[in-house]
Amino acid sequence: MNTKKLSGVQIGILILGAATGLIHLVLLSLLMGKLDVLFTLNGLGYLAFLAAYFLPLPIVKDQPRLVKWAFILFTLVTIIAWVFMGEKSLPAAALGYITKLIEIGLIACLWVDRH
Repeated sequence: MNTKKLSGVQIGILILGAATGLIHLVLLSLLMGKLDVLFTLNGLGYLAFLAAYFLPLPIVKDQPRLVKWAFILFTLVTIIAWVFMGEKSLPAAALGYITKLIEIGLIACLWVDRH
């Protein structure tokens, strides 16, 4: 069995990516009391990018740089979409601001990771 030890930055990517994915996929739907298609798709997108980034999936295993930059771009698009469409008045938007901080941290970790 081939086990590769994750760096601190990669652990950060896992934690931050899972956090924002689960916030979009589960927490926002619970808070809104309904399933929102865009939040659900966004959350699934984060989890899919985590899988593509860390698992040896045949379709992407030979393209780690492409996955890395696509993950960064996906996260940037999420932030930009929130800027134009998201709730920004406190206290209702507190989770949005927290999520954007998580996503900025995720981009920073992806940027410095040598994956």
